Amino acid sequence: MNTLTSERVAAVLERLHRESEAADRERMETFMAAMAASGATPEQAAAEIIASERADYRAVYRGYAGNFLAVSPAYGRFLYMIALACKARRIVEFGTSMGISTIHLAAALRDNGGGQLIGSELEPGKVARARANLATAGLADLVDVREGDALETLRDVGGEVDMLLIDGAFALYLPVLKLIEPRLRPGAVVLGENAFAPDYLDYVRNPANGYDSQSLPVDEGRGNEFTVRVA
Repeated sequence: MNTLTSERVAAVLERLHRESEAADRERMETFMAAMAASGATPEQAAAEIIASERADYRAVYRGYAGNFLAVSPAYGRFLYMIALACKARRIVEFGTSMGISTIHLAAALRDNGGGQLIGSELEPGKVARARANLATAGLADLVDVREGDALETLRDVGGEVDMLLIDGAFALYLPVLKLIEPRLRPGAVVLGENAFAPDYLDYVRNPANGYDSQSLPVDEGRGNEFTVRVA
């Protein structure tokens, strides 16, 4: 048995995924109905969100204060497996929300023998809930959830980064990557969840910038991007 499948962690994740589905169902149904009515593609819908975020990403994100916007169970397991495979000891997460992805990553750190996950979350209520969920899962000692704007809270991550998860405001995907980039070790993994921002994709898919990158079939359609720092 590993940490992810231990009774304590598995029970917390099962509860959180149920809560996430209930909390996000109405918003997702409304979003999907509006997208169908307009005939927009996911990329076009994301472009509208990005335009709003560029005007004021704090206000847009705070509109989701009650929503989890969490990774799926399948993607969570994928995060755990990747963190194990790259033997991650320092992980940075942009967009902690209620802590579902954080628990998956922290479980991998536990099974890797320890380390630190540095997360950033703008919404104070989500920070409190994420910390409580991590404590319930027995993983709080591995995680530092920093409250505030990621462009400030992630300026100092303390050392070389093995893995970066980007899953927050779309407009900040590239700025957050560039902020952490000097700390990424060769071979570091960067995962973009819902990576629809064109500037981000153009950057990581250009070999001149020191990355190898491609879309992921895990949760296909959600715009997940798998990137490795190669230089």
